Amino acid sequence: MATSATAPSAGSVRTNTPKLQAVGMGLTYHNPRTGKDTIALENLNLDIQEGEFVCIVGPSGCGKTTFLHCLDGLQPTTSGQILINGHAVSKPGPDRAMVFQSPSLLPWRTVTDNIIYGLELQGMRRDKALKQAAGLTKLVGLDGFEDHYPSELSGGMQQRVNLARALAMDPEVLLLDEPFAALDAQTREFMQAELMRVWQATRKTAIFITHQINEAIYLADRVLVFSARPGRLRASIPIDLPRPRPLDIKRNLRFHQYEDDIWAMIEEEVRRTGLGTASEGGEE
Repeated sequence: MATSATAPSAGSVRTNTPKLQAVGMGLTYHNPRTGKDTIALENLNLDIQEGEFVCIVGPSGCGKTTFLHCLDGLQPTTSGQILINGHAVSKPGPDRAMVFQSPSLLPWRTVTDNIIYGLELQGMRRDKALKQAAGLTKLVGLDGFEDHYPSELSGGMQQRVNLARALAMDPEVLLLDEPFAALDAQTREFMQAELMRVWQATRKTAIFITHQINEAIYLADRVLVFSARPGRLRASIPIDLPRPRPLDIKRNLRFHQYEDDIWAMIEEEVRRTGLGTASEGGEE
């Protein structure tokens, strides 16, 4: 199976200049109590194209979420750099929006008021923000729930609000840190399909972190496999499956071949570094 980072993949929009680049990127944590350093990421090099949906998988502790925090500017790198549109990332900015595992909605604000919270902080007029929220509420399938509070919503519905709130900022890059990990299996499958529907309507450049290999294959134009710590790019695998993808594509023989190949890489990394026995499917 091809592992070239430049190979074309289904559904992505290719340009000559990558939307996002990691160039010789590294991150080392220093523990002042023990005086020891921990290398989380080392010499990480990768390109992500405009409009591409990329999923990142790898052994537990390989630096996937750390990498996402560096992309968002929440964590400075200690070597190399991250570039968006050719400009170095040094801090959070409006060109990026993060969707965390926990929705973290404000309980005293309705669905609509949660969606427009970031717009209010930016000083947007309320009437304009409400108009934008109305379109996003419809896009994420929450028509009729605009005036509900978070406590009145299911977990999946709360994550829809979380996604709409991020999209309201109209970011160039959407960062998703295991946003479905806390959902039950049935809701998680449904939300994967809903995320694909929303992404195909917006075509945002998206980077999605997950431990679930079949989730990565279903969502991605390309799956990036990180090595065990220190995290490096072990493989870049274009997912040559047609879009739109129904959920039953997960029973497709080619889908299972991708799953077997990616799982074999992660299992090899786990065994190579003596991290213990990984569970089937790449889950923690």
